[in-house]
Amino acid sequence: MNIFRLTGDLSHLAAIVILLLKIWKTRSCAGISGKSQLLFALVFTTRYLDLFTSFISLYNTSMKLIYIACSYATVYLIYMKFKATYDGNHDTFRVEFLVVPVGGLSFLVNHDFSPLEILWTFSIYLESVAILPQLFMISKTGEAETITTHYLFFLGLYRALYLVNWIWRFYFEGFFDLIAVVAGVVQTILYCDFFYLYITKALLFSF
Repeated sequence: MNIFRLTGDLSHLAAIVILLLKIWKTRSCAGISGKSQLLFALVFTTRYLDLFTSFISLYNTSMKLIYIACSYATVYLIYMKFKATYDGNHDTFRVEFLVVPVGGLSFLVNHDFSPLEILWTFSIYLESVAILPQLFMISKTGEAETITTHYLFFLGLYRALYLVNWIWRFYFEGFFDLIAVVAGVVQTILYCDFFYLYITKALLFSF
């Protein structure tokens, strides 16, 4: 494992922990898209079914279990424990417009036409657009809490670091996964506008 993948994983974990702590400490999920969190839970569930069929390393297995557990914990907090604070009126993105096309694409474009491989491909495609309900919610309300922006920043950083990881692996290991790379590029592009706003806001407050 190279340093870019490790820091990418840690950035991803930081984003998830920041979100969970925000919800738990404030006892509120205001400003958070439950639909995006449901999509991420679906991403991790379909991607890590290989937990039942193969073992790569203790690190790999641990991170997979942490991602799955944290995603469902977030969904539980939003839709059950702190349901009264969930802003469903603004979380109105039509997720079927993401899930259905992604499902169809995963059947058409994959590495191997087998159940696990199709589900893995589905998770890669879906992750690239799973943040759209959250971004759509922010665009509707016109604002985002500081904690929510930190969460989005670390998610975007995770994807950017993974792009560097793929470049590293291509040059030093000869490894190239077109599906993962294209999906990663799409996801990173979606964060670009947010990155610009995040950085300019940070610079503004620093002066």
